[in-house]
Amino acid sequence: MGTLTKQIYRYTHPRNMRHNENLWPYVKIKRDGTGAITDLFYKGQRFPLVNLSELKNSFSGEALLIATGPSINNIDFSLIPDLPAAGVNGAWHLSKWLDFKLYVIVDMIFIDNQHELLEEIIANQNIILFTTMHGIVRLANKFSPENICCCVAVIEDKCFPIYQPTINRDEVYNKLHAHKNIDFSSENKNIAFSHDIRTGIFDAGTVVYWTLQILAFLGFKKIYVAGLDMNNFSSPRFYENPNSMLPSFLENKLQDIIIPAFKLASDSLKQVNTEVINLSTKSAIPAHIFPKMDYRDVFK
Repeated sequence: MGTLTKQIYRYTHPRNMRHNENLWPYVKIKRDGTGAITDLFYKGQRFPLVNLSELKNSFSGEALLIATGPSINNIDFSLIPDLPAAGVNGAWHLSKWLDFKLYVIVDMIFIDNQHELLEEIIANQNIILFTTMHGIVRLANKFSPENICCCVAVIEDKCFPIYQPTINRDEVYNKLHAHKNIDFSSENKNIAFSHDIRTGIFDAGTVVYWTLQILAFLGFKKIYVAGLDMNNFSSPRFYENPNSMLPSFLENKLQDIIIPAFKLASDSLKQVNTEVINLSTKSAIPAHIFPKMDYRDVFK
């Protein structure tokens, strides 16, 4: 975005709208009665979106969620039944063994650094890609809209809604506690979980937390998570080597944000009869939050 345009935006909009400065004036949106973004025009061109309301409870049963911890390398995916697979970030490296139907990317650094992988994902017409508005703009600029053949569902950080004021992290409970379909952590009232992603998704430092909110909204009742290690942060992700590692910022958030958030997710999902099984037996996420099971015992 041009510096002059950005300066005009900053001059004409309050500081709590600053998160939109890289979108204006090229992005125009329309919302439906739920608050979900249903129409997107980028640089005057209509960009097709999946309607989130049509996705609500469109799935059932079990799902396999693939995170990217090193423990993935210890799993023989030929022993896992053909479940609907949801991937995040570099999980696509398993696409030879898994038929991904759902994909979630909210890390802009990842989009900036994974050209070949993203090229394969967006070329797949059978995938629903969940990403933010900033993610869509980056992909459109990187590949051009006509080369994005996958279905795209736009999701929003509840605290940074498009063309609406931000909600400061320390104000989440005070501003949103009256809203239905939102649960709050007993350990930190400003950590929240959304049962309706049309109104926004809550961040907790990891894309897996976003994805659990998405999968619950889609209707899955049992979610197996592979690669949710949350330890050995200095080690490469399963698809990386020491020379290709992207930085991780998870370690500093683990105790204060990530673990309380996953505890909330566990409690919230149980309310809607949804169970999460952690296939990373040495995960730093305690077993009282998500039960840990060896994949060979789960899929006998």
